Amino acid sequence: MDKVGVIHGRFQVLHNDHMKYLLEGKRRCEHLIIGICNPEADLTKYTLSNPHRSKKSSNPLTYFERMECIKYSMLEAGIKQEEFDIVPFPINFQEKIFNYAPLDAKYYMTIYDEWGEEKLKTLKEDLKLDVEVLWRVTLENKGLSASDIRKCIQEGRKWKEFVPNAVYYYIKNHNLDKRIKQLLDEEKEVM
Repeated sequence: MDKVGVIHGRFQVLHNDHMKYLLEGKRRCEHLIIGICNPEADLTKYTLSNPHRSKKSSNPLTYFERMECIKYSMLEAGIKQEEFDIVPFPINFQEKIFNYAPLDAKYYMTIYDEWGEEKLKTLKEDLKLDVEVLWRVTLENKGLSASDIRKCIQEGRKWKEFVPNAVYYYIKNHNLDKRIKQLLDEEKEVM
């Protein structure tokens, strides 16, 4: 078991497959640092391998809102507060990562596409970190995606069963579902 592990993602909306990823990371270490990518709009870069990641409609939740969803979901899953931290993780600005995460931790990740391969290269080759790929799956076999959940919210379809209860109630109680719908509707009108 690793002493400290670091895991990262955008979590725009945290869903059940994200939780599988987070809990698998936690299973492998004593203390898990959960990095939230694209913590601020100005720390989001357009990438050719994944251009939708920089769109406003793909980033409807603030860093704070995502942090709250992750924290409540981890607690709901039975992980003690002292066993994890949540930090910004500016993957698009690799020189800033060590402001938030330790150099000597084990870095966990999953790979589904070219963007995952780019992140692996950044962490392992460019930053020389100790990286463990938890699983590598094709996009076709990935399962849930936050894009699908945002689309369900936009279209008024059921989505509660795809997210931890803590996330569903946080989004509903803070009217974030309305923001998600509005951003996707505005984007649709422009097209």
